Amino acid sequence: MIEQILAQELAVSSSMVAAAVKLLDEGCTVPFIARYRKEATGGLDDTQLRTLEERLRYLRELEDRRSVILASVGEQDKLTPDLEKAITSAKTKTELEDLYLPYKPKRRTKGEIAKEAGIEPLANRLYQDPNQDPETLATQFLNPEKGFGDVRAVLDGARYILMERFAEDAGLIGKMRKYLAQTGAVTSKVVEGKEQEGIKFSDYFAYDEPLSKMAPHRFLALLRGQNLGFLQLNLVEGDTDQACGLIGQHVRIQNRNRPADSWLDKVVRGTWSIKIKPHLETDLMSELRGHAETASIRVFATNLKDLLLAPPAGKKVTMGLDPGIRTGVKLAIVDATGKLLQTSTLYPHAPQHQWQQGQDQLARFCKQFGVELISIGNGTASRETEKWVADMLQDHPDIRAQKVVVSEAGASVYSASALAAAEFPELDVSLRGAVSIARRLQDPLAELVKIEPKAIGVGQYQHDVNQTDLNRSLDAVVEDCVNAVGVEVNTASAPLLSRVSGLNKTTAQNIVAFRDENGPFKERKNLTKVPRLGAKAFEQAAGFLRIQGGKNPLDASGVHPESYPVVERVLKVVGRPITQVMGNADLIKQLNPRDFTDGQFGLPTVQDIFLELAKPGRDPRPEFKTAQFKEGLESMDQLQPGMVLEGVVTNVTHFGAFVDVGVHQDGLVHISHLADRFVKDPREVVKAGQIVKVTVLEVDLKRKRVSLSMKKNP
Repeated sequence: MIEQILAQELAVSSSMVAAAVKLLDEGCTVPFIARYRKEATGGLDDTQLRTLEERLRYLRELEDRRSVILASVGEQDKLTPDLEKAITSAKTKTELEDLYLPYKPKRRTKGEIAKEAGIEPLANRLYQDPNQDPETLATQFLNPEKGFGDVRAVLDGARYILMERFAEDAGLIGKMRKYLAQTGAVTSKVVEGKEQEGIKFSDYFAYDEPLSKMAPHRFLALLRGQNLGFLQLNLVEGDTDQACGLIGQHVRIQNRNRPADSWLDKVVRGTWSIKIKPHLETDLMSELRGHAETASIRVFATNLKDLLLAPPAGKKVTMGLDPGIRTGVKLAIVDATGKLLQTSTLYPHAPQHQWQQGQDQLARFCKQFGVELISIGNGTASRETEKWVADMLQDHPDIRAQKVVVSEAGASVYSASALAAAEFPELDVSLRGAVSIARRLQDPLAELVKIEPKAIGVGQYQHDVNQTDLNRSLDAVVEDCVNAVGVEVNTASAPLLSRVSGLNKTTAQNIVAFRDENGPFKERKNLTKVPRLGAKAFEQAAGFLRIQGGKNPLDASGVHPESYPVVERVLKVVGRPITQVMGNADLIKQLNPRDFTDGQFGLPTVQDIFLELAKPGRDPRPEFKTAQFKEGLESMDQLQPGMVLEGVVTNVTHFGAFVDVGVHQDGLVHISHLADRFVKDPREVVKAGQIVKVTVLEVDLKRKRVSLSMKKNP
């Protein structure tokens, strides 16, 4: 049943879903299935497989909960055929819990206390025959010993019996949930006395928006304001009379001016205001938060993917500068492979003002180590440091190093980590940050995997969402990115190796230890000698691990070792050695992949093999480019409306994109200003890491907000 639901949701065949589920249950990873098991799944890509994996988890949790509920109701001897059918066919956890509500163990309620006092027959008689007078009838049910010594108490007890009965009607709950979702609105107001402290949330000091139109980022902003103690949130319904009318229709209560109709009207209104509405408000706010978190996590994931797959500057000697004012500029130089060569701390800024002395030292280092790239962190004193470097380069035209400002998000987290301490035990924490800044320019992916994904800074509200779901999503992105690029097994760090399909921290550390003890791996198959790296792990990992300059040239490609026999058949047909075939795109074009299929290797696999032979070990990341920040522009107060600037997209949200233009405060390009056309999704136009030209629209120094536009004529 689950496989049929997934097939329908993904619009693919049940056999494709069944194959994917089987592979996942066998311990195969999404990257491996997407790349090397296309025949089995009909070519499901990594995005489809991630969706399948997520929905599979939800549907299995739903089935587990369904079993628990069926067992619980069955133990109470209340499982009728109709109820069993309803529970069995429930499609969501919410629907399931609505059905379970009447049978869920709960504390003694006012209605149950009234039942114990024998008042339920009164409730039934008034409900079934409103022509009877409530007060007259209630005198027959007085029970002082049970706390019902007067008519009012008896009628209140009867009212609660009916209210609780109606509030446990799954059909009514579903109907009223739909009503409130369509007509309800979220309102917020500022907490008295918090106007100045919460000025950042001033847009929401007197705010309301229909529940049905609430954007994910706005709801998360409201929640943050509430959590910080600046805002009060409420969910209000559109029309109380309309809501009560719907309840009356459902339970067949209609006011015809009969003796009990006024009392029954109070039952209906109490059912809504006391029982159903508070329950649904909690449910809907929780559901809205869930949707907002899911949407936001999806945005964070796409931003992280863009950052991880940012173009690498390549294997070049790089100087990393971690800017600072009082504490100085921390410097680290690494060679083309990322090995640390030199560290230092220079003090060009106040209060030391060693501008020229620092430049002389910079120039000496550049010449001594042949520095090709200078990577400058974008934190405090970034622009001042960039100018300092630019002046040095202008004074020394023989130094041909290129300066680049990079995001230093997460560098401090890496610096203080156990990993950094193990790699550089004698190095000061701040100098470790400079090493990270240098390496992340050489290869963003290889360096950023050392940092906890959520510490990289991929969204405004990443700390406000469900951290388990966020971590699972971001970890999946890292895994997909690492395996899409591939990893050089003889130079990769343990953190990078641990993200390879089939490997974990232990096997990654074992690979590094084996490499250190026995020297570089000469062949992929030698990986099986690594402790605790068994056949299954090798199957999952081998295709994503590269060995440059090894015994078998195929080990440097994305061709999986299990597919080497296909390549051997190709070599036999063309009559050439592998060295003359790999990279020979013209030769590969002349071959028909169908000629090399068999019972084990289908057309998709052979086509992928041909692509790898034509461009072995191809890197999916784009060409390296850098943004040029405007010279002399260093702080937000220097910005003026109308300025045209170049910047780097740092974050893409539902409502637009944030761009770093070099003033220590990212500006917002609202979705309405992303292009000269209507834009539904900002990712149609921009992605994190992209270099863009923007026009300054407005500068709000008080709230530290910069409005930008990417339109030609804003």
